[in-house]
Amino acid sequence: MSDTRITELEVQLAHQTATIDELNEVVAKQWQEIDWLKKQLVRLTGRLEQVEQSVPKNPGQDQPPPHY
Repeated sequence: MSDTRITELEVQLAHQTATIDELNEVVAKQWQEIDWLKKQLVRLTGRLEQVEQSVPKNPGQDQPPPHY
């Protein structure tokens, strides 16, 4: 192989290594966001369950609103 070809391969390898490092950072940030979203989902599900428990189960037993 010529020196030019080896240099081109080294440059290409350097670019690929940089791209892999950038993609690794993106994936790591996405996993952090996924973890945060999972925690939010659990928290909001708990709040929704609390609200559902505070609402009467049989709405037919409630007094109808006054009609004007």
